[in-house]
Amino acid sequence: STQSVKVELRDAESGVVVATGRSAHATTTPPRSEQDPHMWWSALVDAFAATGEHRQHVTAVAVAGQQHGMVVLDAQRQVIRPAKLWNDTESAPQAAALVDRLGAEAWARACGSVPVAAFTVTKLAWLAETEPQNYARIAHVLLPHDWLTFRLTGRLTTDRGDASGTGYFDAGQDRWRADLLESVGPPHDWASILPEVVSPLGVAGELTSQAAEALGLRAGIAVAAGTGDNMAAALGLGLGPGDIAISYGTSGTVYAVSVTPTHDPTGCVAGFADASGNYLPLVCTLNATKVTAAVARLLGADLDTFNDLALSAPAGAGGLTLLPYFDGERTPNRPDATGVLGGLRSDVSREQFARAAVEGVVCGLLDGVDSLTAAGVPTHGRVFVLGGGARSAAYRHITADLIGRPIEVPDADEHVASGACVQAAAMLAEQQPALVANAWRLGAGPQTDPATSKSPAGAEASFVRAAYAALRG
Repeated sequence: STQSVKVELRDAESGVVVATGRSAHATTTPPRSEQDPHMWWSALVDAFAATGEHRQHVTAVAVAGQQHGMVVLDAQRQVIRPAKLWNDTESAPQAAALVDRLGAEAWARACGSVPVAAFTVTKLAWLAETEPQNYARIAHVLLPHDWLTFRLTGRLTTDRGDASGTGYFDAGQDRWRADLLESVGPPHDWASILPEVVSPLGVAGELTSQAAEALGLRAGIAVAAGTGDNMAAALGLGLGPGDIAISYGTSGTVYAVSVTPTHDPTGCVAGFADASGNYLPLVCTLNATKVTAAVARLLGADLDTFNDLALSAPAGAGGLTLLPYFDGERTPNRPDATGVLGGLRSDVSREQFARAAVEGVVCGLLDGVDSLTAAGVPTHGRVFVLGGGARSAAYRHITADLIGRPIEVPDADEHVASGACVQAAAMLAEQQPALVANAWRLGAGPQTDPATSKSPAGAEASFVRAAYAALRG
């Protein structure tokens, strides 16, 4: 991830966690968010070392990594410059120019998504414009998980899930769209530059003796295709068609599995592929738990006290509504949005302010669920709540109340690492990942029922969402 490398070892049959390891990276600060890929390798070595003697019994490996990042290599397969990460926003002008050049609908039809600054295609355009000497040296373009897989196997590969977040891969046809790269800068032989796309249950390669020695593993073990972080989390949950995952981290995401691709020209829904052969349409918001952390700070409350305050106020927070666009949020109808507090009165209480903050964040993510539904994605299945916000009783209860359905909080903490384990085990067993995840009971966890199932509070939930929609405009 942007913060660290995490290693999780699981028993391939039972799914029991045998050992874990973690090693942190130096932090990055957008708008320029870059890391030296060699730092990821050093962290991987350290994280494997923390698993002790258990690593000697590893029989397969899979890598899940942060989506969208740009790793460029020269003809000797050496890193040309630090990798630009997903949250690097320096390519925002290039993203806008690319969309203007082809049109949002053409992009959505071609690769399932309208490019934003996170996407690799915009970072390549930035490189061509600002560092033409480095752009000219490009012999290979990889994503973060691709580069670590390359260090493990010596082969240049990727998977359809992570590839679908580049802005130049057609998820519906499972093929690169090298023609989309013609607009980023001077011509390259893109067909030779892009990595091989390995099938969901395919083998990317075998662990080299050099990598095995560094990691304390056995040479020759199978390395799976790997995938992006959201795709791996879906594997780790055993997410099936119709199931929804709502993740409350510093930023927020909503995604669901679909058996058909999506093409949303509004740009709200990213039409990603998943790591099992289906699709993973996704909506992202920049502001989630950072909003409630900021409001807790303003209230002089620690997070536990803040949660108690939020749950002490009634639904609707006495008419107080918060639009949580605190930092750089962009929406189709509000390209330069900022936070807004509506319904403020002189008798406002701390409890109401806390409740409004959580309701605002939840409403923003539920707008994402509505966008998925509008794009034709089935959303009638289970609802999983993930991320740091899942540990908050306020987030759990308010999410259940406003969506009007029970929510489940899986027991596992590291869904992305667990998903990598699922992929590795599925490759070994030649089974669909969902069968492995369900056998391991990875989606299991406590359930929170909505208050609307026990009282006539459905009208209150509708009122909260309507008030939020009115303020959003």
